[in-house]
Amino acid sequence: MIRFHARLRAAIAAPALLALAACGGGDTDGETPRSEPIAAIPAPEGQEWTMVAQVTPEDGYLVGNPDAPIKLMEYASLTCPACAKFSTDSASALETYIESGVVSYEIRNQVHNVLDLTLAMLVRCGPPESFHPLANQIWGDLEGVLAPAQQNGEAINAAMQGPPEQRFQRVAQAAGFLDFFAARGISRDQAMQCLADASEGEAIANRSQTQSEELNVTGTPTFFLNGRKLDSVSNWSDLEPVLQNAGAR
Repeated sequence: MIRFHARLRAAIAAPALLALAACGGGDTDGETPRSEPIAAIPAPEGQEWTMVAQVTPEDGYLVGNPDAPIKLMEYASLTCPACAKFSTDSASALETYIESGVVSYEIRNQVHNVLDLTLAMLVRCGPPESFHPLANQIWGDLEGVLAPAQQNGEAINAAMQGPPEQRFQRVAQAAGFLDFFAARGISRDQAMQCLADASEGEAIANRSQTQSEELNVTGTPTFFLNGRKLDSVSNWSDLEPVLQNAGAR
């Protein structure tokens, strides 16, 4: 397996890595004592918890009750097939748990390649509440989203040799990402402006590396529940019982 920090350095400075990074596995974590069901927590008047979103101090994007007693956090790659499967499998049920006010859900990006980093910049281009829907739409058609990039590897490699302020713009153009996001409310001009901020791209990548090393996140998806790493959990069928065991219903 390619070491995570090596993948990250390549995403920032070297020719584009077009192969999808491997998704993570882990050891087995201990049993959590079973909790009684936690009563639903109403959202503020006129709001729904699924529409409440904010950026966390760690640059994660959290949706739901920020004071929820059950805090789910996922390190995810926007080019990871296992993350895409989790998104598809969990969508309906996880939304119900979030609606209850009992579960909040935070996504933090782990950057695997230059396409990953470019997508991470683009899903941040709108307001915080658009991050999760945009990420889910990428994962919902991951093969289609990445197909133009896989066909234009030479153009993407060439784009990474350009000036920093144009690098991610050219990657997005070669990969066909601009049309995808324009169809979802992020105009071409808006996207190009976001992608011109090379320092933001570097900051996203650096946070990805630092946090992954600190928390021993070696692949994606990796889940944490109330700060505890769930090393044996990599899909929705494994995660939902853990949420229920913690009191989500």
